[in-house]
Amino acid sequence: MARRLGRLRSVLTVLTAWSALAGGVLVGAPPASAAPDAAKIAPGVRYTELDVPASSGVAHAHVLSVDLRVPGVRVGLLRPGAVAARAAVSRLARSAGAVAGVNGDFFNMSETQHPGVQATGAPVGPAIAGGRTLKAAVPDGQRFGPALPPGTSTRDVLGVGTDRRARLDSLTLKGSVTTAGGTLPLGGLNQYALPEDSVGAFTAAWGGASRERATCGTDSDRAAPCSKDTHEVTVRGGRVVSEAAAPGRGPIASGTTVLVGREEGARKLRKLSVGDRAGVRHRLVAARSRTPYVFAVGGHPVLAAGRPLPGLDDRTPAVRTAAGIADGGRRLLLVALDGAPEFRRGLTVAETAALMSRLGARDAFNLDGGGSSTLVARRPGGGSAVVRNHPSGGAERPVPNGIGVFSGR
Repeated sequence: MARRLGRLRSVLTVLTAWSALAGGVLVGAPPASAAPDAAKIAPGVRYTELDVPASSGVAHAHVLSVDLRVPGVRVGLLRPGAVAARAAVSRLARSAGAVAGVNGDFFNMSETQHPGVQATGAPVGPAIAGGRTLKAAVPDGQRFGPALPPGTSTRDVLGVGTDRRARLDSLTLKGSVTTAGGTLPLGGLNQYALPEDSVGAFTAAWGGASRERATCGTDSDRAAPCSKDTHEVTVRGGRVVSEAAAPGRGPIASGTTVLVGREEGARKLRKLSVGDRAGVRHRLVAARSRTPYVFAVGGHPVLAAGRPLPGLDDRTPAVRTAAGIADGGRRLLLVALDGAPEFRRGLTVAETAALMSRLGARDAFNLDGGGSSTLVARRPGGGSAVVRNHPSGGAERPVPNGIGVFSGR
C-alpha cells in the first residue's frame, strides 16, 4: 500500500509539473512543492524542474517544453564546426543564438582498445542540420553507450520535418561511387567506424580529425583490432586526384571527397588510379516519414505510441537526457537529470520512459547521459543560455552535438 501511494504521489508531482509546462490547469491535483510554476524562457518555450521518486532514491529533472506551433519557435542541431569535434552545450547554444538546449547523441569518446588511434569525438547516429545531411550511422556493434533495446539500432533518430512536426524515425544511408569499371556501394558517410569490407566517404563536414578510427573494430565488436588492409582515394571534380595506403588526417576542402576502404572495399579502391573518373552520391532514406527532415539527431527510442519499448533496462540507474514528443509532434519535451551528489543515482532507462510518459509524451528518445547530461536555458527576460542542471562530472563535458531551441524569426 505504501509503495502504491508513493507511486501515486510521484505521478501527481510529475503531472502537476506538466500542467504548468503546458500552461493548463490540472483539476483535482494537489500542489507539489517540487514542481514550481514553469518559467517562460521565450514565446512557446517553458522551463521547470521537479523531483522524481525512483527505485534508487530521488532524481531531480530539468524540463523544457517547446511548442512548435508558436510562430518562430523551432529546434535545430547544435554542433561545433565539424562532425568530429566537441564543445560544451552552453558554448554551442550561445554561438548558435539558441534560447535553450540539451546535449545530443552518444559519441566516440575514447580509444583505449586501440592504442595510438585518435578518438574522433564523432557521434554514433545520423545527423541532419538545416536540412543538410552531415553523417550516417556506425554499425550497431561499434556504438558507445548502454546496450540498445531490442528492435532498435544506431540508425534511429529524433527528427523534425519541414512540416514542423517532431517524430521518431530511422535513417539509412544510400550511396554509391560510380567509376568506369562499375559502381561501388557506399557503406559510410563521415563515420568514426565503417562496416567491414566497405567504402566510406568523408567530406569537408568531417573536419580535420584522423580517419584511421574508421577502419578499426568490426561490425559486432568495437574493440577488435584495426584492419591492416586499407586504402584511401581522394576525389575532386569527379576525378581521382590522389591515393594512399592508409587513412589520413587533416581538413578536407569543400567539393572534395575522401574515400576510405577496408578489406574488400580497400581492394576495390586500389583499382582506381589518379585521373580516373569517380562520381560520389549519398543521401539518407527515412524508414517511415516522407516529409524531408530539417533536423535529426541520433539516440534510441524508449517509448512508442504511449508504450515503453520491451526489454528496457530496469536495473541500472544513471543521470540521463531524453526527449519526448507530445501533441501529435507539435510539442517537444527535453529533459536532463541533475548530476548533483544528492541526485546522482538518477533513473533507469525504464524509469526514464515512464517519466516521459507521465510528462505527456507519446514517443520518447534516450540521448547521451552521465557526464554528458546538460540542459541550458536563458533566464526570463533574456541573455545567453546558461547551465541549469549540475553536470555529474562537476563541469560541462564537451559533446559533439545537441538539440537547440530557438525562438524568434
